[in-house]
Amino acid sequence: MVEQFVATWTLISSENFDEYMKAIGVNFATRQMGNMVKPNVVFSVGDGGLILMKTESTFKSTEIKFKLNEEFDETTADGRMAKTTMTFENGKLVQKQTWDGKTTTLEREIQDGKLIAKCFMDDIIAVRTYDKVA
Repeated sequence: MVEQFVATWTLISSENFDEYMKAIGVNFATRQMGNMVKPNVVFSVGDGGLILMKTESTFKSTEIKFKLNEEFDETTADGRMAKTTMTFENGKLVQKQTWDGKTTTLEREIQDGKLIAKCFMDDIIAVRTYDKVA
């Protein structure tokens, strides 16, 4: 269940994220910021199963509210207007974004008390690891 994600998580490592951002079309200046920032991700669950995911950093903060298996409009941190669907599969929270004929998938799961986020675009995979803060 998604309850295992409910916490504040802080980024501790990031692998191949610049390549991933390039693959989804993020410009150089935004990638530079994206590579320097160590965001916190905050998950909470509200009434009626509405899930809130906030990404907070000194550069930019974003917030999405969603129900599993229901498509919604998302404006990403890099400004893309995406159609997004979140599902829960095999213990993973799977976020699928589509925009301009492209699709990227982000899989988040808890492993050994850490939040592991894998970002997939074509043959590029980035892995971001977060420690639980609270």
